Amino acid sequence: MSIIQEIARTIRITIILWLVTAIIYPVIIWGVGQTAFKFHANGSIMQNIQGEAIGSALIGQQFRSDRYFQGRPSTVRYSQGKIGKPYGISGASNLAPSSPDLLNRIVERANEFTDENIQPFADLIYTSGSGLDPHITVRTAQEQLERVARARGINREEILPLLRQYTDGKFLGVFGEAGVNILKLNYALDLQEINRRENQ
Repeated sequence: MSIIQEIARTIRITIILWLVTAIIYPVIIWGVGQTAFKFHANGSIMQNIQGEAIGSALIGQQFRSDRYFQGRPSTVRYSQGKIGKPYGISGASNLAPSSPDLLNRIVERANEFTDENIQPFADLIYTSGSGLDPHITVRTAQEQLERVARARGINREEILPLLRQYTDGKFLGVFGEAGVNILKLNYALDLQEINRRENQ
């Protein structure tokens, strides 16, 4: 086989591999995502009753009001504002366990929760590795039940079904632990309140 034929064969193989890996495979994956997993493939964007985007179920948010369950802190502020544009950022602070800055931040946040009579569990004072985690443990959510119920003027028993509904189980039923999706739970509480007002 001459060198010309070898070059031609190599070019053909390169073009075929490029078509398969750069065009055919991505188009198939995109098609499957848009038909079978459209919500997930498009960023798990949640919308309110007006059809406006209120956030992604995959990314945490900051909730300040006592009417809402509070989530994990974030070193990247959940990519909100100018620092997160245009595509968002993620990551931890990379502060060593011996860092005075880390210790001060943890003590300050723990004191805030102590002042609010909330047990400062680990997921309320430590950031996640990505800085974007939308979940807290069931135990941490239960610790906030009384505060949220009191702020909304309802019984805690009215919140418990929503708490169970928006608790994601262990990954593959084995790995990690169950976690409560804060954005889904807080929005469900708002919807519950809207329905209650309309029925009065």
